[in-house]
Amino acid sequence: MRRVVIGATAVSMALSIAACGKAGDDDNDSGSSGSDNKSIGLLLPDSVTTRYEKFDRPFFEAKVKELCDDCDVQYANAAADPAKQAQQMSSMVTKGVKVIVVSAQDSAAIKSSIQSAVDKGVKVIAYDRLAQGPVSAYVSFDNVKVGQLQGEALLASLGDKATPKAKVVMINGDDADPNAGQFKAGAHKALDGKVDIAYEQSGLWKDTVAAQKMSAAITQLGAKNIAGVYSANDGMAGGIANTLKGAKISGIPLTGQDAELAGIQRIVAGTQSSTVYKAFKPQADAAAQLAVNLLEGKDIKSLATSEVTSGSGDKVPAQLLTPVSVTKANINDTVIKDKLYTVAEICTAEYAAACKAAGLQ
Repeated sequence: MRRVVIGATAVSMALSIAACGKAGDDDNDSGSSGSDNKSIGLLLPDSVTTRYEKFDRPFFEAKVKELCDDCDVQYANAAADPAKQAQQMSSMVTKGVKVIVVSAQDSAAIKSSIQSAVDKGVKVIAYDRLAQGPVSAYVSFDNVKVGQLQGEALLASLGDKATPKAKVVMINGDDADPNAGQFKAGAHKALDGKVDIAYEQSGLWKDTVAAQKMSAAITQLGAKNIAGVYSANDGMAGGIANTLKGAKISGIPLTGQDAELAGIQRIVAGTQSSTVYKAFKPQADAAAQLAVNLLEGKDIKSLATSEVTSGSGDKVPAQLLTPVSVTKANINDTVIKDKLYTVAEICTAEYAAACKAAGLQ
């Protein structure tokens, strides 16, 4: 898939605080029945990935309220269950929600639900993950670029050890998530021919599964023969890091994604070499702006200036933002500068010494 990347503007991320409902519960913040024309739905895929409840949801809700003070945002989390997400979408349509922003737990399985919603006059925006079906717009990052940044960071960490014979373990995301395939493609673009991808499996976005796959890779390849590990996100990197520690493997590169707090702390401590920071606020703000425009019948061409093709063959207007690679060297200039985390949040007692050595004080 060819994409045109739109550079994200400089971001100042003021962490907004919003009450988060129990994962998987429907949450109608305003108490509205959703029967009027001011209802916008937000469906997020899981509560395991830290970003959705802590950042995406409150940023989205705050931006909608800023743009449309009488709009009602109705929220539900699928808790990693595609069938539950389908039911949540159907429920929102029944309530009269006019625009639904959905980050699909399963991009193919959600297709019929999207078609049914659109048939009833509802506009659907695919958020972060490109859902199949007749969606009106898509907001995400250039996911191939994300994978490429991960691969390049791994090579940079390997330095002169990056040779065609260097054995690298590759733990990808869940194939049900179209982003996973794009991360994988981007990583291969960076790594193929430069190192030997000696073991490659899906970790299903689960730290436990990734840990099991890493253990199998160590058994297959031998602890001393692994030069580095590609992990598609920080959650899985946590499980992989624990497995490496248990096998007494240290000092090898381990990638990640999402700039989760635990991932940043591992980078400071040296047990993870990099992550990819996708600034959540501009993504959530973009989705909110698109949603309000669609709700009010306004044009979105000036916002969604790219086009992508979904797995169902639909041509979808897209707004694509630019990801940033994060290593120990630029933590200050990225997640701290954008106020995603404070130094105090990163540098707890366990990481105090490592933070001092890294210049984070």
